[in-house]
Amino acid sequence: MTVPTELPPPPLGSFASDNAAGVSPEVLAALVAANEGPALAYGEDPWTAEMVAAFRDLFDAPVEVLVGWGGTGANVFGLASLLQPWQSVLCTDTAHIVVDECGAPARFTGSAITPVPHVDGKLEVAAVAPFLHWLGTEHHVQPRVLSISQVSEMGTVYSVDEIAALCDFAHANGLLVHLDGARIANAVVATGADVRTMLRDAGVDVLTFGLTKDGAMYGESVVYLRPELAEHARFVRKQAGQLPSKARFVSAQVTALLADELWLRNAEHANAMARRLAELVADVPGVRVPRPPEANSLFVQLPPEKIRPLQDWSFFWEWDLSQDMVRWMTSFATTDDDLDRFAAGVRAVLAG
Repeated sequence: MTVPTELPPPPLGSFASDNAAGVSPEVLAALVAANEGPALAYGEDPWTAEMVAAFRDLFDAPVEVLVGWGGTGANVFGLASLLQPWQSVLCTDTAHIVVDECGAPARFTGSAITPVPHVDGKLEVAAVAPFLHWLGTEHHVQPRVLSISQVSEMGTVYSVDEIAALCDFAHANGLLVHLDGARIANAVVATGADVRTMLRDAGVDVLTFGLTKDGAMYGESVVYLRPELAEHARFVRKQAGQLPSKARFVSAQVTALLADELWLRNAEHANAMARRLAELVADVPGVRVPRPPEANSLFVQLPPEKIRPLQDWSFFWEWDLSQDMVRWMTSFATTDDDLDRFAAGVRAVLAG
C-alpha cells in the first residue's frame, strides 16, 4: 500500500519494540573495557564474579546467577532446572513462554506448559486454583511452577501484593514461582517498589532478569533467589546451549547497567515516553487508548483501514486485530522528536 506523500518524515526511533533500540553508551564502554586482554572462558573471569556480587548486593541475599544468550534461552534453562517431565508450568494464555517462544520451553523441558485465562494479562489465584485438583493424581500432569511476566504481555504491572499473593498460594501448595522479567526494570520504576520488596520479600523463587530491552546488547541472567534451586542449573544451561564461552561480555553489560541505577533510569525514561505518547494522541479522532500505559507499552485501537498505511510509514506490530488493536513500544532511546513525529504521522494518516 502506498503511503501518502503528504505525511511528515517518519521518526528515527522505532515504536515496534524496545528490542529495536540500540545499546546504552555505558554498556558499549563496558564491552570495550572487557575486551582488553585475555580472560578465562565460561564465566571463570573477573567480570562475571563482579556481576554476581552486584546481584547479591542488589538483592541483599546470596543469590545464584547464571547468564545465557537471550530471553527465551534464559526462560528455558531457568524453568528446566525446576521441572521433571511429569510436571507442568501454569501461566497465562498470553505469556511469552506460550505465545512467543515457538514451544521451546515445552520441547526442552519435556514438561507441559498449561495456559490459564488471564485477567488484564495477569495470573490470578482464582484462575490457577482449579488446576491444583490434579496434584497427587497419577493420570494428570503435576503442577510444579507458576510463571508470571513482569511486565505482563498486556503491558500491565503486578503490584507487590499481587505477586506476594501468588507466591503464598504457590508455596502453600508445594509449587515454585518463576518470573519472566524481560521488562523487570520498567515494572520496578512503575510501581515505585524496589527489587528486594517486589521479588525477594514477595517470595519469587527464580527469575529471568532481563536487560536487553533496557540498554544491553544481548544476553540475560537467571537469578535464583533460592540458591539451592540452582543445584543442577549449570548442567541444564550447558545442555540448552545457553552457556556463553566468552561470558565476560554478558557479565560486563549487566554490571554496567546495575551501576549507579542506570537500568532504572533507562526504564523510567522509556515509561515516561509511553505516557507522553498517550497524551500526544489522546485527542486524535479515531484513536482509542483503552488503558493508560503502566510501563513502556501503549495499546491502541485504530480504524482498521488506517493500520496498514500507518505501518507502511513507520512500522509497528498489530496486537489483536479482532479488536483493531496495535501496540506501540517506547525505549530508553526514544526521543521527544520521535514522539512528535510519530504523533504527527498518526494524526495525518487518520485525518486522510
